Order: sequence, then C-alpha cells, then structure tokens
Amino acid sequence: MTELADYYRDRAAEYDVIYAKPERQEDLARLRALLPPLVAGKSVLEIAAGTGYWTTALSTSARSVLATDLNDETLAIARTRSYGPGDVAFRTADAYDLDAVPGTFEAIFAGFFWSHVPRADVRRFAQALRRRVEPGGVVILVDNRYVEGSNHPITRTTEDGDTYQTRRLSDGRTFEVLKNFPTAEQFAADVAPGEAGWTDLTYFWVATIS
Repeated sequence: MTELADYYRDRAAEYDVIYAKPERQEDLARLRALLPPLVAGKSVLEIAAGTGYWTTALSTSARSVLATDLNDETLAIARTRSYGPGDVAFRTADAYDLDAVPGTFEAIFAGFFWSHVPRADVRRFAQALRRRVEPGGVVILVDNRYVEGSNHPITRTTEDGDTYQTRRLSDGRTFEVLKNFPTAEQFAADVAPGEAGWTDLTYFWVATIS
C-alpha cells in the first residue's frame, strides 16, 4: 500500500481533476443529493477524505464530520474549503488503524477507498468499520463502477482477484494502483453478517452496512 499512499500524496494538487469528467456530472450530482440524508444529524467519521470534496456534501446535514486522511498534503487542501453548517475537523489517520481515532461516531463514510482494499483484507476492514460505528449507526461507501473508456484500463489481475491500473501524474510519473470493482453480490458476502444496501449509478455505486 506504500505506492498507493505515495500516489495520492503526490497527486494532491491535481486530485479533483477526476471530478471534471463531463460524462460523470449527472452521477456526481446524484451522489451529492443522496449523501446528506444518510448522515443528517449524525456525527460522522470520514475515511480517506482527500481534499475534502465529499466532506463539503456531508457537512451540509451532518452534526459533525471528522475528516481523516493518511496524507497531510491532501488535508492541507481540504482545510481551505468552506463547510457547514455541521462542525468539521481534520485529523491525519490511517484507515487501517481506526482504533487510534478518538471519538464516537453514528456514521462512517469512505469515498473511493473500498476499491483500494486488497481482497485478502476486505473482510477484516469491513469488521473494523462496523466496530467503530455506534450501535444503530451506518457505514456508507461510495466507489467506482468499471466503465470502459471512462476508467483507466485494468493492467494486471492477481490470483486473489485484485485488479490494478497504471496511473500517470501530470509530471509524467506512473504508479501501479490497486483498484477493485466489486459486484453487489461480492460486497454483500464481504460485509456479512452486516446488512448490506447497494445502489448502482452509471459510473458509481453507493453501499451501506448496518
């Protein structure tokens, strides 16, 4: 996962370019409408918040959002955005060490991180999410569907079923990035015995664990 962390750290300044793709604008608008009702009035732990793009949507209805990320470089950009009316705070944190994050949370949100979790770790990661959310709370996940021509091509598949893409930064450097594209059925099996909800959009999916 070191190369993944390096990639997102070095991509910080161009992180949000992905949200400018014309064909994805309708889906992005739908996501920004779907998320606020799911976190309305709740204390939210956001994992891999990046530059705060999704934090802005969560903070419109959440009581509070603790936006975390492994990289200070992306959080530095997140701190420059406008949020509210919910309280927003930031903290450097490892998504694989959520027990180190203080506080109690009625909702956990992870945008575009589930796809970066290796297949061998996904059940353990799901259990860690469920442990950190309060009883009766909800885990909310958003990620990409694979759409030919809109996503980076898959360049390698491992025996465990992990798929990889080759990503290029504006300075020409390339990184091999883990990017999995689960089905609804695979996701439900991975998060069992939690109850899974799943909604497909054209380019994205939204899932809940309760």
